[in-house]
Amino acid sequence: MVELHDLSVTFTGGRRPVQAVSGVSLQVQRGEVVALIGESGSGKSVTLRTLLRLHPERRTRIAGKVRVAGQNLLTLSGRDLADYRGKVAAMIFQEPLLALDPVYTVGAQIVESIRRHEKVTAAQAQERALALFKRVRIPSPERRLQAYPHEMSGGMRQRAMIALALACRPQLLLADEPTTALDATVQIQILLLLRELQRDLGLSVIFVTHDIGAAVEVADRIAVMYAGRIVEEGTARDLIRHPRHPYTIALLKSRAHGAMARGTPLETIAGAPPDLSNLPPGCAFAERCTLATPACRTQQPPAVQIAPGHRALCLRTEAAAAIAPELLPVVDTTP
Repeated sequence: MVELHDLSVTFTGGRRPVQAVSGVSLQVQRGEVVALIGESGSGKSVTLRTLLRLHPERRTRIAGKVRVAGQNLLTLSGRDLADYRGKVAAMIFQEPLLALDPVYTVGAQIVESIRRHEKVTAAQAQERALALFKRVRIPSPERRLQAYPHEMSGGMRQRAMIALALACRPQLLLADEPTTALDATVQIQILLLLRELQRDLGLSVIFVTHDIGAAVEVADRIAVMYAGRIVEEGTARDLIRHPRHPYTIALLKSRAHGAMARGTPLETIAGAPPDLSNLPPGCAFAERCTLATPACRTQQPPAVQIAPGHRALCLRTEAAAAIAPELLPVVDTTP
C-alpha cells in the first residue's frame, strides 16, 4: 500500500536548511497498522504529511521514492493530487478544532467532501454523513451534523474528524497523534474505535504517536524515529519484548508500568534531540546514549537485522540486548 524508499525532506525557508527526514525507508501492507513513535521533532508528522504532499512546495525539497496504492506521489499535481487526497489517502489531524472549518457545520464539510469525489446528490451525501456519525458513535447524530466545531466537545470533534477522513472510503488512513489533546478515558475510546474501524473496513493505517503504550494498542508493527531516521522497526511484540536500540529502550524505561514499585521515579532521557540543521557525523543519539562509544560519534550506524522483520540502526545492539530483559514486564502484547 505504501512504499517509502530513502525518503528525505528538507525545509529551506530559514537561515539554514533543516533536514527533518533523512533516508527513511518503510513499507505498509494493505490492511496493516504501522505506528511511528518518537519524541517531538523526530520527523513523525513530517513523514505523515509528506504522504499527502501538505508541505509548502516552494520551501520544501523532497527526495527519494514515495508510492501509495501504486501511484508515484511525487509526480502528482493539480486535479490528480486533489483526487488523491481524501479518496486514496486521508488524515486525522492532531487538533480537529484547527483542522475543521469554523464557519461551516461539520455535516456540511463532510457532505462537501463526499460530493467532491463522488457523483452523488446532496441528499445521498447527507445520508452517508449521518451513517458515518452513527458509525463513529456520535450521540444524537442528526443534531450533531448541524453543529459547528466549537459546539462539540474534544472527544466528539475527534470522532467527527474520523468520520470526515472516512467519508470518501480511502484506502490509507493517516492518524497524526489523534488522542494527544484528549483525557485518558476518551483516549482509550478513540484508540479502540480506530482499531475497530480499521479491521471492519480493511484500512491501511499509519499512526503517529509519542506514547509507546498507545502504539502497542493499535499497531501491528512499530517504527521508532529519532532525528529524522527510523532507528528501529519490528512487529509490536518483537520490538517491545526484544528492543535493540538504546533509544527504544530509553523510551520504554520512561513509561510507567505495573511492575514498578509505588513511589519509584520514572527514568528520563538526558539531554535534548540534536539540531536538525546541524546533525552530528555519527549516530544522532550518541550524545544521549549510555552505551555510546567513540565509534558511535563518528560512524553512521548500519542496519542490523535482529530477526525477520526486525532491524535496528545501532553499533551496540548486543550491549543493548544485555539490558533489555528487565523491560519485559512493561507491556504485555499477548492478544
